[in-house]
Amino acid sequence: MIRIRDIVQQALTMGYLTIEAEDQLRDLLSTKYDLEDLNAFMTLQHASMSGRIKQQSRVIRYKTTAEDRINQASRQAG
Repeated sequence: MIRIRDIVQQALTMGYLTIEAEDQLRDLLSTKYDLEDLNAFMTLQHASMSGRIKQQSRVIRYKTTAEDRINQASRQAG
């Protein structure tokens, strides 16, 4: 079974956290985990906050929001 620390290591190596990995983390965090996994998750949070890794879910959300703004501006101008 995959562990939190494995997902974190993969994200840190790639510099990217996929939506699938986020879902796996949610599932794993709802179960019992050890201190090493907790520490790994905190490392992942710090990496995300400092910009060392990107989250696919946030990239998609930002892109969608930007496209919506462009479309809205086009409609208002036209």
